[in-house]
Amino acid sequence: MEKVINKMEGMGANISENGTTFRVWAPHANKVFVTGTFNNWDKAANELNHEDNGYWSVTVAGAKKEDEYKYVIHNGDLILSRNDPYAREMTNSNGNSVIKDLKFDWEDQDFQMKSCNSLVIYELHVGTFNRQHNDAVATFDDVIKKIPYLQSLGINCVELLPIAEFAGGISWGYNPSYPFAIERDYGGAEAFARMVNEFHKADIGVILDVVYNHFGPSDMDLWQFDGWSENDKGGIYFYNDYKSSTPWGDTRPDYGREEVRQYIRDNAFMWIEDYHCDGLRMDATSYIRYEGGGLGDDNEIPEGNQLMRNINAEIQARYPGKLTIAEDLKGQDIVTLQIDHGGIGYGSQWDVNFVHPVRKLLIEQDDKHRDMHSLIDAILFKYNDDVFERVIYTESHDEVANGKARVPEEIEPGNADSFYGKKRALLGIAITLTAPGIPMLFQGQEFIEDEYFQDNEALDWTHQKKHKGITRMVQDIIKLRTQDKFESQGLKGQFTKILNFNEEQKVLAYARSTNSDFSESTIVLLNFSIISHENYSFGIPNTNHYELAFNSDWKGYDEEFTDMFVEQVTIYDESCDGEFHKAVTNLPAYSFLIFLPVLNNK
Repeated sequence: MEKVINKMEGMGANISENGTTFRVWAPHANKVFVTGTFNNWDKAANELNHEDNGYWSVTVAGAKKEDEYKYVIHNGDLILSRNDPYAREMTNSNGNSVIKDLKFDWEDQDFQMKSCNSLVIYELHVGTFNRQHNDAVATFDDVIKKIPYLQSLGINCVELLPIAEFAGGISWGYNPSYPFAIERDYGGAEAFARMVNEFHKADIGVILDVVYNHFGPSDMDLWQFDGWSENDKGGIYFYNDYKSSTPWGDTRPDYGREEVRQYIRDNAFMWIEDYHCDGLRMDATSYIRYEGGGLGDDNEIPEGNQLMRNINAEIQARYPGKLTIAEDLKGQDIVTLQIDHGGIGYGSQWDVNFVHPVRKLLIEQDDKHRDMHSLIDAILFKYNDDVFERVIYTESHDEVANGKARVPEEIEPGNADSFYGKKRALLGIAITLTAPGIPMLFQGQEFIEDEYFQDNEALDWTHQKKHKGITRMVQDIIKLRTQDKFESQGLKGQFTKILNFNEEQKVLAYARSTNSDFSESTIVLLNFSIISHENYSFGIPNTNHYELAFNSDWKGYDEEFTDMFVEQVTIYDESCDGEFHKAVTNLPAYSFLIFLPVLNNK
């Protein structure tokens, strides 16, 4: 691994007892000045001193917190007004840099994020999650108001779509104009710190989406920052040849430049060190790894791979409890393979081998065409022999937008909360929360939100009032996944076994266990057919004492459910499905049952 440089001392605007020190990288500049409210925007009053390797700095005695500023860069006849690449806040994406000095009174010293086998992630978009007004996006403080709800739901980690300053006030966030500045419309730096602190006080971790495969492409002073460029490309922060091209703009960072790698590294560690984030989810990492995102006969970007290895290695060495997640979507082991084994070293990755086949299975209209083999493959898939090196889901911001809808809406368009829409969507949630992997839900999934994700439309909380029973169902499954009080920790285990597979009747049973011999297993039984079954038989391992812990068909969850009578499972001391014991139970249509072992013959 190349030498790691700790955060470049004094980069950006840093307050001290002598004033504020400004430091910037502009290797092609002849002169650099800083101008702002502290000198009445005089463009020649405060000249920066030239240091080695293209860096410039100056200390301005009168510059203070909340003052606005810009750099004035001279390159030959060019005189450029530029915002600070390290600006911690902007007045807006087309405005001025703001001097910040985060002095937050953290109260999360005792917080520790749950281990991967206990995590349940909830993906949310700050601007729409709890939007209160039509003329303004939601803020970090609006999210804080919903923390008690998320806590009662039982999730123990949120994953936020990007919050770095982007063009305009409404966006998914994947167009960062100023990577170090926190979106002003969301509330800025102090409000973000306050929100993270409140999540931690509620025992909920915070993972943040970051975007390093491209910057911008609009409202971005990084473009030709100091006036230099080649081929009319982006200048010092970007590739200036064909490698600059991405699907989101001609703005791929130049990972071959040490200063650019340092810039990205500093950004990653800002979120962890200054804002106490518990992990980072890196967007579209295949476009850091490959020139064309890994499509077809594509060329690798070696320096991009090295950048990710370096960041992951340093995080693991200095902050071993932090989690990095790759949205790579190529289904390759190397992404999460340990660095000392030649991998890139992410802790986990979004799993394309789960989401697409499971969604297809759920959305298929005709039961007889439902492909149960694909479901088995999706459940059993793993990276590097570790089931928690993947994040599994049926809904995400990508999967419910760009021409795709929420699962229940895909099942029955225009009638998402129909019997079929609810039942099969909940089967998807059940698989997500019980299959091997780190489960993730998307905002509103737990109350049958039917609108596709739009950054200008608020999440419709009236659905939650309408479907409180559905929310309670999701809450009950999460409890089985996360809480230690239950008799079995099987859902936290590395071991999975298919117990019963019935292609004709569309039934599947699998066991999860922390033990390789599948003792003390959690058993999941799923019916993907409209046909209910009386006295359905399936094999179970090792013990002849199991009890029903969960029945998704209970009318307490929804009045439209069949409420078929399901009593405690009957166990027979005879072989079935290759196991030593046979279990018999009723199995309602489009439903799932969860069985836990009764330990010590309780």
